[in-house]
Amino acid sequence: MQEQINRQILLVKRPIGMPDESCFKVVTSSMPQTAFGQVMVRTQFISVDPYMRGRMNDRKSYVPPFQLNEVLNGGVVGDVLESKSGNFAKGDIVVGNLGWQDYSIAGENAVRKVDPDIAPVSTALGVMGMPGLTAYFGLLDVGHPQPNETVVVSGAAGAVGTIVGQIAKIHDCCVVGIAGSDKKTKYLIDELGFDAAINYRTSPDLKKALEEACPNGVDIYFDNVGGDISDAVLSLINNNARIPLCGQISLYNEKHIPVGPRIQPQLLTHSALMRGFLVRNYTDRFGEGTRQLGGWLKESKLKYAENVVDGLENAPKAFIGLFAGENLGKQLVKVR
Repeated sequence: MQEQINRQILLVKRPIGMPDESCFKVVTSSMPQTAFGQVMVRTQFISVDPYMRGRMNDRKSYVPPFQLNEVLNGGVVGDVLESKSGNFAKGDIVVGNLGWQDYSIAGENAVRKVDPDIAPVSTALGVMGMPGLTAYFGLLDVGHPQPNETVVVSGAAGAVGTIVGQIAKIHDCCVVGIAGSDKKTKYLIDELGFDAAINYRTSPDLKKALEEACPNGVDIYFDNVGGDISDAVLSLINNNARIPLCGQISLYNEKHIPVGPRIQPQLLTHSALMRGFLVRNYTDRFGEGTRQLGGWLKESKLKYAENVVDGLENAPKAFIGLFAGENLGKQLVKVR
């Protein structure tokens, strides 16, 4: 093996508010060693995701926090460089939760094969991976979309939001997206077929803009961002509305959580359901989700966008960019 070093990215400081590059450090280590039942994975793409911000805080959550001075980890797709497992061969493409590094050692049950003939391997981290499955199960299992209902999606130009809106259109819904630039709103309407899209950064009155875009009210609100945007949408919900609660990216970097409108009266008077969900709750149904997403992709009913940053060393910068809304679609880092 010619390569003798393994670059790694560590979390060296817990962010207070918005993270910056001083929270991260690039180091090098010797090549890892593969043991029986393990594979060595050479990283091709790294996924950077908003939920990772919560893991940078030293507090209890649904996943353990990242430890200081240890390698960050997240979604990774790569090729098997060495295998001591009967389930994998050298050259197999795999995806799993692995380190932000050039090479990772994984147990044979920690990764799964990716078929590069179905779609580009990067999609295993996007439309065919966690974001696509999040959209699929969140909208269908929590939202239960019906024809002619109005679906509003916040964070609509992100990896999850773009897929949510398209699945809602497949189910004959009226879809309104909320995003942070005219480029994004144009993409949602012209490329993905959303019925309307609102730039929350330039809209002088978001509630009024929503009222105009949703003359029949809101039946499903897929909430990716929380904060003021969600306050505006929730004021327009219909009776029996459903609110899949997916993310709260507007609050992740707040030092103190702001107090907003009390939403319980809205939920009560409209007999509405708000339900938080985690995609890992659907692990036993991932096969169903990937088959359906793959079918829609093959039938050209789903499109996807990827924002790719080159270089492992630029992963922190790509991650920070998520909170400035720099990405359209799935944010990835291309390592090789």
